[in-house]
Amino acid sequence: MRVFVTGAGGHIASAVIPELLHAGHEVVGLARSESSAAAVQALGAEVRRGDLADLDGLRAAAVDADAVVHLAFDHAAMAAGDMAGAAAADRTVVRAFGEALAGTGKALIGVGMGRGEGNEHLAAAYSTNPRIATGRLFGEFAERGVRAVLVGIPPVVHSTRDRSGFLPMLIRIARATGVSGYAGDGSNQWSAVHTLDLGRLYRLALEKAPAGAELHAAAEEGVAVREIAGVIGRRLGVPVESVPGARVGEHFGFFGGLISLDVPVKSERTRELLGWQPVEAGLVADLEEGHYFKNE
Repeated sequence: MRVFVTGAGGHIASAVIPELLHAGHEVVGLARSESSAAAVQALGAEVRRGDLADLDGLRAAAVDADAVVHLAFDHAAMAAGDMAGAAAADRTVVRAFGEALAGTGKALIGVGMGRGEGNEHLAAAYSTNPRIATGRLFGEFAERGVRAVLVGIPPVVHSTRDRSGFLPMLIRIARATGVSGYAGDGSNQWSAVHTLDLGRLYRLALEKAPAGAELHAAAEEGVAVREIAGVIGRRLGVPVESVPGARVGEHFGFFGGLISLDVPVKSERTRELLGWQPVEAGLVADLEEGHYFKNE
């Protein structure tokens, strides 16, 4: 298939694009800057210059492809506290893709949260996430002749390619404050997946997932944040401590809204549907490799 990928210069795409190319697919990657274009070319994909604001260009790229893998998101706006605005902009892009692909049976694979099938315990978290409305859009387009597929990506996507995810953020905060912290008793859990395992899941989703599928890309259902903080503290030689609730915002900054997340995710249905079997190192083992601390 000829696959159009947004966010093609990003962390996840660095695994998705080679996986698709290795399987014999053609890939066209959207690149906003010269540096992103160079990264996409280095992966072996064709470059299409443009950005998410050019809706006509996005529609044309979708029509010209057999499938769209939409990975881009305005993380800068999210980090600045405007998650609602970033989610609204993402819905505009998804709507443009869906309308362009309606009635074609082509695939539109995106990141988001839908009904939470197999993970009903997360219903409350799903209901407060602004991206839930994007998930509903995928459901609507699945009924309009688009092979719309949602991929729920865990909070932690880890590997040597990770430069700005949860783990690098925690390490930077620990370096700056002299404390590797967690909130409360640190028993809350984050699901996780290695970048390369996630790349394989996207390839399987492209090739096998039916319209309306909601996939969960958790290789590990949940790792306690206290355990993660413990590895970081030992590696940096700083104390590992609980941060009192009143100081969470001061200590973690923007990340204070995320440190208390409890999001264990089950992926058995996804594994059965796609035959996906994660094989790469787990979160703690990857941290123990030491590369995260060399990159800082």
